[in-house]
Amino acid sequence: MDIPASIIVISPHLDDAVFSCGNLIAACPAALVVTVFAGEPAATLDAPEWDLAAGFTSGAQAVRARRQEDGRALRGLGAEPVWLDFLDGQYGERRSAVDIAVRLGRLLSLQQRATIVAPMGVYHPDHVLVNAACMLLREAVAVDQSALAAGDVETLIPAPQPWLFYEDAIHRCMPGAVQSRLAGWWQEGLVAAPVHLPVSQQQLRKSQAVEAYESQLRLFNAQQLADISVPERYWTLDPLANARGARPNER
Repeated sequence: MDIPASIIVISPHLDDAVFSCGNLIAACPAALVVTVFAGEPAATLDAPEWDLAAGFTSGAQAVRARRQEDGRALRGLGAEPVWLDFLDGQYGERRSAVDIAVRLGRLLSLQQRATIVAPMGVYHPDHVLVNAACMLLREAVAVDQSALAAGDVETLIPAPQPWLFYEDAIHRCMPGAVQSRLAGWWQEGLVAAPVHLPVSQQQLRKSQAVEAYESQLRLFNAQQLADISVPERYWTLDPLANARGARPNER
């Protein structure tokens, strides 16, 4: 697959996009990176365990510092950050996939020619929630386009935005995590196919961008750090019926 001319990367946290898609972001000029859980909690909220381990005294201090890290990393890759105000799950806020999908839908409607690059939603609850929101949004757009086609207004139907799903770095190294997600899609009637994107030559720029997240890197073990440097992997999704129809031996 050729490198898309324009991409929007959906990132659960303030580092996931670069850790998982840094090469692709570097290869796409003016990429847009939308981080869902980038909201700043109340100043009175004590730092949860993860933030304390990173050296912060409050959640608000941690988010401000992490936004600065994310800004530096994305500037180095030539990308633009968009930080939504949903709170990271560790701060105790209850969120819904529908709420996130609505916010993302408003944003993506302004960028209709871009390829959307979303997390597979592997292992971590926040990642699973963002993937669920993306799947809702993807399905809603497909239903809208079908309804337009049924109304004989095909000439007014915009071209569907292509979607790619990335393996969530660090979390994908959990045994069976990626396989479980692929099996889940199959049970939902969707077939995932791996996609090769020629972006490996951007590895140096990605490595330099990763270094900006110093408050987070110190918390990862050796296996997790190594996984950030593993080649990026992407998948497309198609309905099972379409995939079967493409097989030459199918009757």
